[in-house]
Amino acid sequence: MTSVPPPRTLVLGATGFLGHWLVLELLARGEPVAAAVRDPGRAAPFRHWLRAHGADDTALTTVAADLTRPGLGLSPEDDDRLTGVRDVHNLAARYDFGLARAQAEPPNVHGALHALRWSATRPGLRRLVHLSGYRVGRDPDPRYPLDERATAALYTRLGAYEASKQLGDAAVRVTAPRLGVPLTTVNPSSVIGHSRTGEAGQYLGLAQLVRQLHRGRLPLLPGTRRTFLPVVTVDHLARFLAAVPEHDRAPLRAHTVLDPATPALPELIGLLASHLGVRPPRGLIPVRLVRRLPRALTGADPETLTFLSEDRYDTASADHLATGAGLTHPPLTPALTRWATRLVEEDFGA
Repeated sequence: MTSVPPPRTLVLGATGFLGHWLVLELLARGEPVAAAVRDPGRAAPFRHWLRAHGADDTALTTVAADLTRPGLGLSPEDDDRLTGVRDVHNLAARYDFGLARAQAEPPNVHGALHALRWSATRPGLRRLVHLSGYRVGRDPDPRYPLDERATAALYTRLGAYEASKQLGDAAVRVTAPRLGVPLTTVNPSSVIGHSRTGEAGQYLGLAQLVRQLHRGRLPLLPGTRRTFLPVVTVDHLARFLAAVPEHDRAPLRAHTVLDPATPALPELIGLLASHLGVRPPRGLIPVRLVRRLPRALTGADPETLTFLSEDRYDTASADHLATGAGLTHPPLTPALTRWATRLVEEDFGA
């Protein structure tokens, strides 16, 4: 029997959409990987998916972990098996809209800190990579913790998902220097499917807008002509994440990752409408007005509206790392159309 090499990388959230592709990329690079699974029953389907996508999983270790518990809920035996881990990727989060604070906070805030504190116990740690979001982490001087009144107000204003991601990002950025943990936060834009196959895997965010478009339920598009909802393909993001520990050297780094070829939202939706053979929205409606209308009428989850903005984002550090790692974004238009086709074929995850 071939022995499994000791893992050098731990991926938290390995069985999530992005986690699948990151583990696939790491194994393709010959990296011994430990994949954390909360439900041991998901380990076998996960390995099956990797093999179906051409991976040699002999260098893969799976461990049972629970991000919401101190020490990641690892058994002493599994914790010992991970002594040699030098890179930790925390992709684990509760990603959904309409959550209560009690559902979002344990994985997205407390879990982020548990991953950080566990990483600090690895004697040869090279870097912790924490996945945030592209509208998260823009404050150059984050504060954490906030008092309860400010925390509650943030949850009320943003909704549980985005508020918890903002607090989790601030928590690790404030705490990592105190623990001496080299940290990179990666803030990706809306993640679409694989550039060559369109393979989707998640059906929230922009995918919900495409579903409304395809079903004829998007007569008016929220936003303005300058509304920008940038995207990035899952394969490019996985390659970027895999490259971070090798290329980042500063104690604290942050990267916003998006495809600069993303058009403004009206043009993007028009492109997808043409590809899907459906009628595009007849016009635009201000986001502030959509917020006031009943959800039954608009079909829009109020939390998703915070992502519809005219803001543009500084990608200089991510572009510099990508250049050093020899990474380029795949052609965007065919990636978008393949993804939209796959969403329709999969009935948007129904």
